[in-house]
Amino acid sequence: MRKNIWKKQRDLGLTVLSLPTLIWYLAFCYLPMFGIVIAFKQYRLIPGKGFIYSLFTGSKWVGFENFRFLFINPQLSMVVRNTLLYNLLFLIIDTVFPVALAVLLSLLYSKKRQGLFQTVSMLPHFMSWVIVSYFLFAFLSADKGLLNNILAAFGIDAFKWYQEPSAWPFILIITHTWKAYGYSVVMYSAYLTAINPALYDAALIDGATIKERIFYITLPQLKPVIIVLLVMNLGHILNSDFGLFYQVTRNSGSILSATETIDVYTYKALMEQANYGYSAAASLLQNAIGALLLLLADFVIKRFDKEEGIL
Repeated sequence: MRKNIWKKQRDLGLTVLSLPTLIWYLAFCYLPMFGIVIAFKQYRLIPGKGFIYSLFTGSKWVGFENFRFLFINPQLSMVVRNTLLYNLLFLIIDTVFPVALAVLLSLLYSKKRQGLFQTVSMLPHFMSWVIVSYFLFAFLSADKGLLNNILAAFGIDAFKWYQEPSAWPFILIITHTWKAYGYSVVMYSAYLTAINPALYDAALIDGATIKERIFYITLPQLKPVIIVLLVMNLGHILNSDFGLFYQVTRNSGSILSATETIDVYTYKALMEQANYGYSAAASLLQNAIGALLLLLADFVIKRFDKEEGIL
């Protein structure tokens, strides 16, 4: 009897603790979802009336017309290509690079050096993309940029970085990696500390080399968290970091063929053309495909190992 009362009290306490998170999700994630209807309407703001009235009364219902206009747009193939290619590269880089660094850090005997490297690598994560864009501009500016000054010292003409699309895939990949890898390294390093040290001691007694300990103990122990992060990131395969592709590139029209992604394209359609229905249709389609990919990836993983799924 006492055990049942204790369980009920514990469940009640946990429920109360979860209420702030539940309220936040309801208010900011689920309640705004009624706005999805904008994707099926030609939204028109009626002067003197509020958003709700304008949406449900003053806006014409157009069905799938916004989606049709999206698919016949000649720019769609370019922005989808850019979004997919960048995100696939980021998916690989954000897994391989942080895992490798976290494993190398775990081999350091000095905890102070580990902490120093983790702190230094985390600093870019806390910088906004606006600040990063100005840092990058200091390097790439056509007239006073550091890189062009170095080229001039060797007698090479200045390079107009913000007008050359071919250079930006490399610039964006390097910038993204520099800003994002620190957080992932710290996360994987924290997970590595949970591995039972007895496994390494037993392997050391058996004469296992460092390479063998990494491939037969460390990586298998990291496999569950790697799979979870891969599946979750796959759900965002059609979403891009808006700050990276809009702020860092300074919205240069000369390099859009290499830098414009779906998020930037949707934002520009909303801000420059005031096409609310078109922007909502693009966002809805983007997130619906992401959700389907997430479910598909989880299904495929469970087919190989039922314990590794996240849903």
